[in-house]
Amino acid sequence: MKLVNRQRLLDTFLQLVRIDSVSRQERALADWLSQVLRDLGLEVREDNAGQACHGTAGNLLARWPGSGPGIVFCAHMDTVEPGRGVRPQVQDGIVKSRGDTILGGDDKAGIAILVEAIRVLREEGWQPAGLELVFTVGEEIGLLGAKNLDFGMLQARMGFILDGDGSPGRIVVRAPSQDSITATIIGRAAHAGIEPEKGINAIYAAALGISQMRLGRIDEETTANIGEITGGKATNIVPDRVVLRGETRSLDDAKRERATAEICRQIEEGAQRAGARAEITVELLYPSFALRPEDPVVKAAVRAAVACGLPVHLEQSGGGSDANIFNHHGIPTVNLAIGMQKVHTTDEFIALEDMVAATRLVLALIRGEMACGS
Repeated sequence: MKLVNRQRLLDTFLQLVRIDSVSRQERALADWLSQVLRDLGLEVREDNAGQACHGTAGNLLARWPGSGPGIVFCAHMDTVEPGRGVRPQVQDGIVKSRGDTILGGDDKAGIAILVEAIRVLREEGWQPAGLELVFTVGEEIGLLGAKNLDFGMLQARMGFILDGDGSPGRIVVRAPSQDSITATIIGRAAHAGIEPEKGINAIYAAALGISQMRLGRIDEETTANIGEITGGKATNIVPDRVVLRGETRSLDDAKRERATAEICRQIEEGAQRAGARAEITVELLYPSFALRPEDPVVKAAVRAAVACGLPVHLEQSGGGSDANIFNHHGIPTVNLAIGMQKVHTTDEFIALEDMVAATRLVLALIRGEMACGS
């Protein structure tokens, strides 16, 4: 069997992170990746998710020629800000940015790993008929690409998302659902120095509600946060409108619903106490999922990790990924760690050896779970 080409993997990753692809701006990366995959002999299609997400590109669906139920791998093409003009640095096998941007290993490391795995298979002459790859858009802004993916086009019976932080061998088998909460507090404007008694201070009303909330870690399965507050026009005007944005997450859907209801109640009561009113909208961003050790997709991931000599850790996550959506659509899917560290910060880094290990893991999954012929 061919070995993973470390230098080629590194070169691919460095090329990827230099291509700007912040959320809704994935066109350049989608074009590059489409050409690379076609050159490797895969059939590539782009769906209409870009229109639904108001972005420049849709999801890419690549398939090895042939048919038959098999497995699907997924990585996302978009990055968070600051993700433009990334200048990667390599030192002692560690890749990082220059410190003024993220690196973009989330999730371009996943893309580089999949591209390298396909190149290795091509060199070996393997033909895993029906192998599917999905590269999504808008993952970082609410899993938008996966939400708008036509799952009817997939034949896979199990899935593997390459979007986990930490060392390869970490397998996320449980992840929370998340509610997004947006509340507009409406008061009454007035001159703050001449006739403040005629106003109703929306910031004060919002503060009354926030002061009564349980935020942070509610229990071992549940978190809540108010992350944005915007409003007011000038210090001499009683603010008549404030917008709050927050979230709740839980591995237990009922707990998430209770936490959301409690935040909404506190917002409404705070507004009422100040003489204001509140308009609140709640959106379920993604559902939770929970897989068991005996589920075939988990057993497959464990077998492959053991075969690669990786320490296996079945874990739960506090964040969502495309795996939440794949599971919701009936494709049992785990999220695999690929070595990303300090993601979403300008201190982000990844070790080349972790990417090599993750590529070996992908190859072990393909060889072990699919009937391949030359």
